[in-house]
Parts: sequence; structure tokens; C-alpha cells
Amino acid sequence: MYMNKKIAGLAGMIGTALFVLSFTINGWLRTGYSPVQNYISELAIGRAGWIQMVSFLVLGASIVWFAFDVGAAFRTGKASRAAPVMFLMIGVCYMISGLFVTDPQAMFDNQQTAHGMVHGIAGALVFSLSAASCFVLWQRFRIDEKWRSMSAASFIAGVVMTILIVLMKIGQLQSGLLHDWAGAVQRCCLMTSYAWIFAISFKIKKLG
Repeated sequence: MYMNKKIAGLAGMIGTALFVLSFTINGWLRTGYSPVQNYISELAIGRAGWIQMVSFLVLGASIVWFAFDVGAAFRTGKASRAAPVMFLMIGVCYMISGLFVTDPQAMFDNQQTAHGMVHGIAGALVFSLSAASCFVLWQRFRIDEKWRSMSAASFIAGVVMTILIVLMKIGQLQSGLLHDWAGAVQRCCLMTSYAWIFAISFKIKKLG
């Protein structure tokens, strides 16, 4: 039990930080790849694609671990069941994204292959559940004295992610500014999610 408390919260911090570091460096080094225009998932295409695939798997495993940390932190009351399940699903979907590679330029066209379609479905669930989990935990944080300081940030994170998801979809459907900045919009959405998870993990670690 002592060891569990000692390492509680580390998964959410380490997993998200490593993933951001990985796709940032990988994007800089990949010839012809634009972090502004291209989605992170496109780093899994090509000879060096295994790096991004492994990154997805590591992040997914860390989010699954984080889900158990959340369950341990909120054993009863609001979000005690829904939040861990949502994070568990997010983690599994990240691992599926790593196993099933996206199709080239799938952000602008429909996925054409079976593995691309699976990746697309998993990705859609990740974004949807990530935004929804903010509002689920916001309901808990605003009435929990220990977590009330995270209430406003959780609500804002959920609103920001929802807006960015809508902007991403608009960019997919039509050419223009959002189309050309699709990768940047996606990164802003994911960074919001990772910063929020990191903050919750840090709080769990602190309280543990």
C-alpha cells in the first residue's frame, strides 16, 4: 500500500510528458512533415512510423494506469465510477491508435483502409471522451473541498477542447485557414487535455 501511494499520480504526469516530447522531436526530424498542417497520427506512417506507434502504446498504458489512480482517489461520490471508466477507455483507444495506423492525408479525406478506419474511430473516441471527462470531473471538483481549486480549470479545459474539436472538424470539411492549420489546432486540443491530466496527476500525487 505504501508503494502504491508513493507512485500514485506518476502515470498521468510521465505518460503525457513523454508523449509530447516524442511527437515534438519526431515532427521536427521528419522530412516533409509539418506540425502546423499534419496530424500527430501521420507520424506513424513510413519507415520511422514505429516511433509514433510505440508512443501511442506507452501513452495508452499510462492513461490506463492513471484511470486506476483516479478510481483510488475518488472511491465514492460523483464521478467515482464514470471518470475511471472514461480514462480507461481513452487509454485503450490510444493503444488501438498505435496498433492501427492512420491513412495518409486522412485528416482531409475519409479513411480508406480497414486499419485507417479503426484508427479514425479510436481517435474520435479519444477526443470526445477527453472533453467529456473534464465536465464529469468538474461536477465532482466543484463540491469536493480538496479538489475545488481544480473546478474552474476543468470546466475551462472542457470548453476549450470542445471548441477546438469543432474547429478541427470544420478544417477537415473545407479548405481554408483551419484546413492549413489542422495540425496546430489538434495539438492545442491535445495539449489542453494533457495539461489537465498532468494537473490532476500532480494533485493526486500531492494528496497521496
